[in-house]
This record gives sequence, C-alpha cells and structure tokens, in this order.
Amino acid sequence: MSAAKSAFSKHRAGAVADADLPSRALSSCRRAFLVVALFSAAVNILMLAGSFYMLQVYDRVLPSRSVPTLVALTIAVALVYAVQGLFDALRQRILGRIGVALDQSLSGEVARAILRNAALGGNEGAMRLARDLDAVRTFLSGVGPMALFDMPWIPLYVAACFLLHPVLGVILVAGASLLVALTFLTEVGTRRRVEEAGRAGAARGALLEQARRNGEVVAALGLTSRLVGRLDIHGDAAVAAQQRAADISGGLGAVSKVLRFMLQSGMLGAGAWLVIEGQASSGVMIASSVIASRALAPVELAISSWRPFLAARQAWQRLRHALAAPRSVALAVAPERARHRLTLDQMTVAAPGASTAILSQVSFAVEAGQVLGVIGPSASGKSSLARALVGVWPAARGELRLDGATLDQWPEEDRGAMIGYLPQDVELFDGTVAETIARFDPAATEEAVRAAARAAGAYDMILRLPQGFATRIGESGGILSGGQRQRLALARALYGDPFLVVLDEPNASLDAEGEAALVGAILGVKTRGGICVVIAHRAAALATADLVLVLAEGRMQAFGSRDDVLKRALAGRSLSGEEPPPKPRIVAERA
Repeated sequence: MSAAKSAFSKHRAGAVADADLPSRALSSCRRAFLVVALFSAAVNILMLAGSFYMLQVYDRVLPSRSVPTLVALTIAVALVYAVQGLFDALRQRILGRIGVALDQSLSGEVARAILRNAALGGNEGAMRLARDLDAVRTFLSGVGPMALFDMPWIPLYVAACFLLHPVLGVILVAGASLLVALTFLTEVGTRRRVEEAGRAGAARGALLEQARRNGEVVAALGLTSRLVGRLDIHGDAAVAAQQRAADISGGLGAVSKVLRFMLQSGMLGAGAWLVIEGQASSGVMIASSVIASRALAPVELAISSWRPFLAARQAWQRLRHALAAPRSVALAVAPERARHRLTLDQMTVAAPGASTAILSQVSFAVEAGQVLGVIGPSASGKSSLARALVGVWPAARGELRLDGATLDQWPEEDRGAMIGYLPQDVELFDGTVAETIARFDPAATEEAVRAAARAAGAYDMILRLPQGFATRIGESGGILSGGQRQRLALARALYGDPFLVVLDEPNASLDAEGEAALVGAILGVKTRGGICVVIAHRAAALATADLVLVLAEGRMQAFGSRDDVLKRALAGRSLSGEEPPPKPRIVAERA
C-alpha cells in the first residue's frame, strides 16, 4: 500500500503526464486487494464450519449420545470461528488502509486540480473533488466492499446445498437469482436519483460558499432571505432526490429481506419434507437452512449498501475525469532564470473554455530595467493581459516568452519564483505575516522576508502590528485594513526579487503613504534590472513608466514611450492614428 503513495512522490507540480492517475493509484494497491480476496476466500470457506457442525451434531452426536465427540466438535468449530473472525478483521483493516493509501496518493493531485480550476476561472464545483475523495475512502472503510468480495463465493454455498440434496440446491439457486435480480433493479432505480442528488447538493454547496465569501455584500444589501430561499430550492431538490433513492433502495431492501426469510423457511420446510420422505437426515435439514442464510447474506448486504456504492463509484469517475486530463510535462532541463526581456508576439487570449477572444494580436517587447504601464477603459482586456503575463491564462494563439522561452518550459515553482503578481482583488491566506510574504516557502530566510517587506515599503507598517512579522492575519487577511492587505500582497509579489512583476490596479486601496511606497517598489524593481508591468485606469499612475500600452476593446491602440503616447493623447488625436471618435478615449479623459 505504501507504493500507492510513492508512485506519485516524484511528480512535480504542474509536471504531470496524461496518465490515468486514479487508475494507477488503484493498480498500486493490487497486492493489497489480492490479500483481501484471499482472506475473503478463507472466511467464506470457514463459514461452512457452522453448517457442518450442526450436521454432525444432529446426525452423529445425538444418535450416539457421545459427549467426547460433542466436545471435540465444539472445540474445533470454536477455533475455526476464531480464525474466521481474525481473517474478517484483517481484511476490513486492509481495506481501510487501501482507502488511506488512495487518499494520500491522490490528495495532492486533487488539491492541484482544484487550484488549477480556480486559476482558470472554474466554478466552485471543483471543490467537490475533495469530497469525492473522502467518499471513496469512506466507502472502502465500510462494510460495502465486503459484500463485493463475498458475492463471488455464493456458488460455493450453492454447491454445498447440491451436495446435501439436489432439491435444496435448486431452491437456493432460485432464491439467489431473485435476490440478484433485485440488486440490479436497485442499481437501475437509484442511479439517476443519486446523480440528481449529487448535482443539487453541489449547486447548494457552491452557492453557500459564494455567499460566505461575500458575507459583507450579503449583509449590506439585505440578500440573506433571498439567498436562503435559493439555497432551499437546491436543498429541497437534493433531499427529494435522496429520498426517492432511499425509498427505492429501502423498499427493494425490505423485499429482499422478506424473500430471504421466506427462502430460509422454504429450505427448512423442503428439508423437513425430505426427512419425512426418508431422502435426507435432520442434520441436512438444519445445515441447508444455515447455508442458505449465509449464501444470501452478501446479496442483502449489497442491496443495503447500494447507495454508498453508487455514490463512491460516481465520485471515482469524477476523480478520473478531473485527474486524467492531459497536461503538459515540464522539460527535464529547465531554462535559466529569465534576466533580459519579455516579448509578446501576436498573442491572442480567451477565457478558459471560451471561444471569444478577449485580447487579440497583442505584440510588444519590454527589456530588463523598464516599467510598462498598461491603461485603457473597463473591459478593454487589461486584467486578462495580466493573467496571461503571469501564466494563469494560456495564449490561444501567438506566444509569450521570457528570454526566448515560453512559460511552460519552467516547472511551476521555478516559474513562480521568477514572477511577482499583485491581482486586482487581493486574497491572503491564513498564516503569519512572514509566511504570507514568503509565499509559505519552508526554506525562506528572515533576511529575504525583511527585504521583501522593505521593497514594498511595508516594513514599518508590519512592525506596528501586534506581533510584527509573527502576527497571524486570519482568513483573507481579516485583521488588516484594505490598504494593509494591498501592501502585504505587494511584499508577497516582491519576495525573492522576481524578474517579472505584474501589478493590477496596485493603488486601488492605498493612501498617500501607500502610494509613495508603491512608487518606491516599482523603482526598486527597475533599479535591480527587473521588468515591472503596472496596470491602471489613470494615466497619472504611470509616473514611473518608461513604456505605455493602451488597450481598448481587446486590441492595442498604442505602444511606445510614455511621453510620446501621452503627448498624442493630450493632443486630442486618436491613439490609432485616426480622427478621434465623438467620446474621448480613456487616456485623454484620465490624463
């Protein structure tokens, strides 16, 4: 089982081939499943001991009235039961360990899939993958798998009944066939309901998570009752589907239990008839009834466990679909850390999963030690450009290169170390200030953390916090003001002196002190030979820029030196070189 975990230990983040990872994890547990199958064989064979004990008691001990024989048989069957119980416990423990091994081997990939989906603008449904992995582990730790391992041994009990008498074997085959048919009816009747319940539950969970993350907006706009109503709709749908599945499963389970009782009584009655006719002994009558009960127990257990089995199977299919998607493989030898230039060549960007381009045919080059300012009206593609520059959104067409290499030629962690990113909507993770700045790097040094804080002009601000760099900021930086979160996120972007720093609306929540610190941070990147891309609405925010790129409606309107581009805008000319439209462009308005 340890192989299930080690099979994935060599995979680097973002460097996983297109193999079916869940199937590989399951295959690595093949030996453990084989051991469970062997234990199941032993358990089912030993289970016949009780029937043969009764057969011997009725047919040998009672007629002979031999106490020593009774004692010997009792001791023997007790030992058999003890061994059977040991094997039963061992197979249950092994199945539980298999579930843990699968969880350990896939949990990292599941987390990467969730984060990758979130980076590509995926919905909250990706969070369901974590619950799917829990569902698979929980099922393997329960009694459901026992029925699957025991059902193949039903023919053994049928054969034992045929050996006792053919009539008893025929009755058992008929009863077992009816119960197996009920199992398939349970599958057909509950599959669609379980899927409906899963979808409705996922929709409810996603909406609840969205409401939680936007709790301030919900409270301020009085949306609580309305959102609760929408949650109730999804919740009612999930409960209704679950109830329908439970009704079908429970009803068929009750029918199977009645059939099992009837079959046991039928076997006893048939045995009694055979005894009366002189075709069997009283021991055969009792033993056949016990064998029939044991033969049908796995079928009844399978029916009662069918809902968890269906849920686990659907969860496993979703995991396979999410984790088996082809992904690029990092090169064995990555390029050197970028130091010289950023180039875009006819790059077109679309939102992941969409066909409509947000940015079209953007081309420019920025050299080390330069600051590029990007301005334009809302919905002009500025934030989409930022996501493409840092590798979050891949180019649909064209190329983005650092020193001639595309971003996917570096492993994810190496690429991340070269890039600093301050998104428009700042999100911080629970941890200390130092951990946040260091990007949770376990190898971070105190000096590197202090250097990033000083580069962002946040060092004194951090010292004023209750515990300085050791202050825990809480989820999303809840103890910090908007400006403090912005400056802490800026320090995180500057950690490790990244070559390319992309700042999307970096002054949105800053006061005068924060604005001055931002200007100092940008000049610091420029001085040490990095490239800084500053995205802003206001041309006044581009005082530090060497180059300016103007976007409108997803296309380049102008690119060049700051003075030249702004001079053209202030002169009232169109940035594309044509006559200006009736409404002035954003550059003229803001300047």
